[in-house]
Parts: sequence; structure tokens; C-alpha cells
Amino acid sequence: MFDLTNFTPWVLFSDAGMILALLLIGKLCRAKIKFIQKLFIPPSLIAGILALAFGPNGLGWLPISNNLGAYSAILIAVVFAALPLSSPSVKFSEVAGKVGPMWAYSQFGMFFQWAVLGLLGVILLTPIFGVHPAFGIMCPVGFYGGHGTAAAMGATFQGMGWEDALSLGMTTATVGVILGVICGVLFIKLATKKHQTAYVTDFAELPDELRSGLVPEEKRDDLGKATISSISLEHYSLHLGIVFVCAFGGYLLTQLVKTNFSVGGDPLDIPVFLTAYLVGLLGKFLLDKTKASYYVEQKTISNISGTATDLLVACGVGAINLKVVTANALPLVVLLILGIAVTVFLCFYFARHLYKEDWFEKAIFAWGWWTGTMAIGIALLRIVDPKNESHALDNYALAFLPCAPVEIILILSVPFAAKGGWLLWLCLGYLVLSLLILLFAKKKGWWLSGKQIKELNQAK
Repeated sequence: MFDLTNFTPWVLFSDAGMILALLLIGKLCRAKIKFIQKLFIPPSLIAGILALAFGPNGLGWLPISNNLGAYSAILIAVVFAALPLSSPSVKFSEVAGKVGPMWAYSQFGMFFQWAVLGLLGVILLTPIFGVHPAFGIMCPVGFYGGHGTAAAMGATFQGMGWEDALSLGMTTATVGVILGVICGVLFIKLATKKHQTAYVTDFAELPDELRSGLVPEEKRDDLGKATISSISLEHYSLHLGIVFVCAFGGYLLTQLVKTNFSVGGDPLDIPVFLTAYLVGLLGKFLLDKTKASYYVEQKTISNISGTATDLLVACGVGAINLKVVTANALPLVVLLILGIAVTVFLCFYFARHLYKEDWFEKAIFAWGWWTGTMAIGIALLRIVDPKNESHALDNYALAFLPCAPVEIILILSVPFAAKGGWLLWLCLGYLVLSLLILLFAKKKGWWLSGKQIKELNQAK
């Protein structure tokens, strides 16, 4: 009935229908099954697990083609193209003046997780288990980066000959989301008992809509305002066109570079997600300069990015090659244990020393983000700060603006460092940068000593 051996538009249609059907099933499970509600498991992850179990990499019962990995690479280009388009225009002086400690925490966390786990992979896992030198890096790829970065990095490594990278990255991202939610809820329960939360005193106070994901009418938010008349063009079509043109422009730029430039006799293959981000930056610049950005609704762009992310998670998890996972089971388990330990230390120890107010709220958001996705971080934050009284999310959005281009450079540099044999030195360099950020934070007076922390606790 279904011929999935030759790719045709109908194969794409069939794949889209199946993935979207699985997303709806995932949403139904989240809305009705109490166990899933308690763990806050996102529907996109449920859809991905179902695609993995019953798709071509599992039992083969669902008519899904073997193109899920390719779809992931395309979707991450869409996500990265939308990033600059949905970002507000903010001066650096405003960032430094308002959210310095949060910037230090975010930028330090990025460098520290990638550097430490990358070093553990090179120094410990590769000599003991004989795995690829970048094996350790695949943990922060999935944790701090999430499924999107795993798709981007995996595709880049595959182009360099390491075929297992995509499955390993998607696996760590999936485990990160699951543990991020389960451990995050556990941390919140412990924090409420120890009176470390500022805005909730009992975990049972959590609103039902956060558990089920079904929002009652009186609490529903607007998805954006129409900026053009539907007589000329639908509002969503305009914004979808802007995002996809930037993503497609990135693909064309990659092909142009690949055709005309080479390194060591091999074509220079720049990842599409990077060029899509660059074209998105150019698009943002042109829209601002021509005043056309007045008609671009950032919330709509964010919704498009969010939709692409949901599809990306479902496709990415469904594309995991279970044979690769089982073949690397022991070093993967060791890596994940090390990754969780590093991230727990990173999130909660340093948050306590960098934040005078609402340290736990900001730490639990970072935990959800740095083990899986921004959406998990937001979900955990809303549990402990349902009215956004800490303004943690707003400040994080502002603080991450200067971090975003640094993350792009980091993601781009790692595969080339691994291919060139200098990954160890790159990770050491990032570790040094993370320590320099801490020194800068101490110099600016953002770092709290143990004595200052005790005084703050006594004041409460």
C-alpha cells in the first residue's frame, strides 16, 4: 500500500501525516494520563518515542520512511533562521546594566558544560572504551543544545564520516529531557520542603493547566496580532514565508560555498543551520533598516519556531538508530552519569553564588534548559513562579542575546576541532574562558561568598 523505498512528494505527505498524528496522540496522552502529567513529559517527546518504537528503526509497523534524520536537519535550519527574526533589538549596554550576573551564569554554564564533558570524553572515555574523540561532547550537544543542536551537530559529523553522531546526540537529548523533567520536579519538591522557593510553598499548588497542557478560556493567551490584511495575504503566510526564505537562503549559501571553496581538496561544507542563522541576521537587519519589521510580529515568528521544534523533536527521536545505542551502551551510560553530575553542580552551586534574589527559581529554569529544552525550563519555572514575579524568564531572554552568537561559534568549532585532532585544546580553551567569566563576575561584585549567602539566609 505504501511504497517508501523511493522518495516522492507522497512519501513526504505520508511522513508528515504520521508525525503529526503521533503529536496529536502525544498531546492526548499528556491531557489524559496522570502519570505523564506528573512527569511533565512533552507531547513531542511522546511522539518521537512512538515513532522510534513503531517506525522503521523499531518494529516497522508505521508507514514512516527513513528520512526522519534528513527532516531533522531541515527543521533545525528553520529554527535557527527564526532565532534572530524573533529577537528584540537591544543595546549591549542595556544587557550589561540590567542582567550582568545572569549573563555570567548563562555564558559560564555554556562553556563549562561543553568543556568539562568534552575533556572527560577525550581523557577518559576514548582511552578506556575506544570511542570517537568527540564522544564526550555528544552529552552537552544533547543537554545544553537539545534535539536541535543534536540534529545540527549530528549532520555535520555525519558529513565528516562519523555516522553514529546523530543517534548518539538524539539519545543524550532524549535522556536529558526525561531526566530534566523528572529530576526537576524532584528538586522542586525538595526545595519547597526546605523553604528555598520564594513564590510557592507547596508543590500541590501547581495549576491543572500546567499538568495537562489544556488552558481554560479565561487564561488563554493571544498568539499574535495580524499585521497585514488577509485580503492581500494571510498573516501567517507572510511570516512563514520570511522564516522559510531565510532558511532556504542558508541552504543556497551552503551549496554556493561547497561548490566554489575547498579545504585540503575536500569541498568546504558549512552546516546549513549556521548559514540559515546568518541569513536570518541579515534578514533582521534589512527588515529593521527598511522599517518593514513594523509588520513582522515576533510572537508569530516564535510560534513558527516552536512548531518546527516540536516536529524536530518527534523526527529526531524517531531517527535514533538503536543499534548504535546498544553498541555504545556502556560508555553512553557512563557519559550520561557524568553529564548529570556536572549539570547538577553547575546549575545549583553557581546559581547560589551568583544570585542574591530568587536563586532557586533561576537555577531550576537553567536545569530544565541545560538538560533538554527551553520549554522544559519554562515549565519548571512556572511551577515555582507561576506569576513570573522573579522576572527570570524576561531577564534570561535579555541575557542570552550576547550568548547566542557565541553558542553558534561553539557548535561550529567542535566538529572541525575533532576532525583536525585539536579537540582537547579547544575544550581546554573553553574551560579557561569559563573560569575567566567567574573572575570577571567576582571583579564586578556579582559573586557571593559563603558568608554573604549565610547572611542572606538569616535575613529571610
